[in-house]
Amino acid sequence: MAIESASVPVAGPPSEHGEVFTRRWVVELILDLVGYTPDRDLVATRAIEPACGSGAFIVPMLERLAESARLHGRDLSDASGSIGAVDLIPRNVELSRAAVRRALGLIEVPAAQATELAGAWIRQGDFLLEPPVDRSADFVVGNPPYVRLEAVARERSDAYRLACKTMGGRADVYIGFYEHGLRALRDDAMLGFICADRWMRNAYGARLRAMVSEEWAVDTIISMTGVDAFEDEVDAYPAITILRRGEQNQGPLAVEATSRFDSTSASEVVELTAGSKTDHVHRPGYRGARLAAWFSGPEGWPHGSPDRLAAIADLEARYPPLEDVNTGTKVGIGVATGADRVFITEDTSVVEEERLLPMALPRDIASGTVRWSGKYLVNPWDADGLVNLDDWPRLSNYLSGHRELLAKRHTAKNGRWHKTIDRVIEGLADREKLYLPDFKETIFPVLDEGRTYPHHNLYWVTSASWDLRVLGGLLLSDVAGLFIEAYSVRMRGGYLRFQAQYLRRIRVPKASSIEGGTAAALAHAFERRDRQEATRLALPLYGLDGLPA
Repeated sequence: MAIESASVPVAGPPSEHGEVFTRRWVVELILDLVGYTPDRDLVATRAIEPACGSGAFIVPMLERLAESARLHGRDLSDASGSIGAVDLIPRNVELSRAAVRRALGLIEVPAAQATELAGAWIRQGDFLLEPPVDRSADFVVGNPPYVRLEAVARERSDAYRLACKTMGGRADVYIGFYEHGLRALRDDAMLGFICADRWMRNAYGARLRAMVSEEWAVDTIISMTGVDAFEDEVDAYPAITILRRGEQNQGPLAVEATSRFDSTSASEVVELTAGSKTDHVHRPGYRGARLAAWFSGPEGWPHGSPDRLAAIADLEARYPPLEDVNTGTKVGIGVATGADRVFITEDTSVVEEERLLPMALPRDIASGTVRWSGKYLVNPWDADGLVNLDDWPRLSNYLSGHRELLAKRHTAKNGRWHKTIDRVIEGLADREKLYLPDFKETIFPVLDEGRTYPHHNLYWVTSASWDLRVLGGLLLSDVAGLFIEAYSVRMRGGYLRFQAQYLRRIRVPKASSIEGGTAAALAHAFERRDRQEATRLALPLYGLDGLPA
């Protein structure tokens, strides 16, 4: 598995081993960003390339190494430990060694010495099962293979999972390359990969994101989607990610490249990384911004333009989250039953009245108000837990008539055959709350005045402090939508997928900071479903003049 010959999904006719070659100027950009430059005594450093392929990275590296040796009066004979490249495929090892010998020959290194250095610098092996020693490298660079674990032989994939603690779920093999590469870094040393960006947002990247938050900093992220970065077209969303072992003492430079991004644009971006200002740069080939902070923890990193990322980072630093113990504001999801055709009914005679709750479905809130459709939830829970069916003969008779179906559900193990997947929260139906559907083009809060219980396709927000009409106005605004669009995923048809984890990322000003007239106007905008007015009122509450594009 190699940087160029990784199993990248190829749109056109694939070459042997699915080889996709990284363009030279992209390699040079990554080497510049991590500081692998001749002005530094590179002979005294250790640079690791974990999947060298046919030499796309190692050749520019050795050229810089040779120039550094000349500038610092060093001899290349002292540089046998300065580069450590590895590849799983023996053929790629030979291709890289041959490329190194040719490159060294062009700078008049004797053939015998060139052969010796090529052998010292490049070896065959599995980077994931034979990782470098922790804190042994000054640089780790490359383009790890894009291979889903399920595409790897079972024995090897099991070994990968044991060797790479961050490789959870349906992870991609490149997760392990990040993990071992990061562990290999010395203090203030840097890793630079061009790789698929899915780990930044998908569930399988959660452990890696959490790991990065512990001891590493994000220095630069360049979204390369649509950029002609490879010799062949690939079906991937690549990004250049520059990570450093050390504290996140400032936010990273975020760059969104366009199809016009080229070597000239790359040189400009390198210059931008030296600055610490939050100025926004818009050029034909890219947009860039220095963020005030970065996003920590296992939660997905936001996506969007650098201007939007900068705004989100700033708002997250200045305002509390929507779900907040200090205000008693909670976010949750409605009940999943595992058998809706049993637990949802319109017939009020099937069970005792006390065992029925009016249920709100997504279609009930489509108009912007709750228009109950007459559906009830058959509720097998009370304040103490799952009810005793002997105490409820009609409920017992009704559910027993469906026992075969209910008992087959996974949630029915341990003999609790009459439970719903989720416990029904006592008193939630009677509380005033905001509903939000799980799929919608834009954020769409709707007030329930304490009359229904939510289905699992609805999310709910309750609060001990907020007037929910005022909070509803804030959530209706495009400021709240900014967070959802950054963290959520757009589904087919342009719908956003709403989840509790995304809603919790929304920031809100303190309710006490909103003066009475503005609060009343927000509530009025919410009741009229006036998103434009809600946005106009919300912007100054967040210290914003407008929303970034």
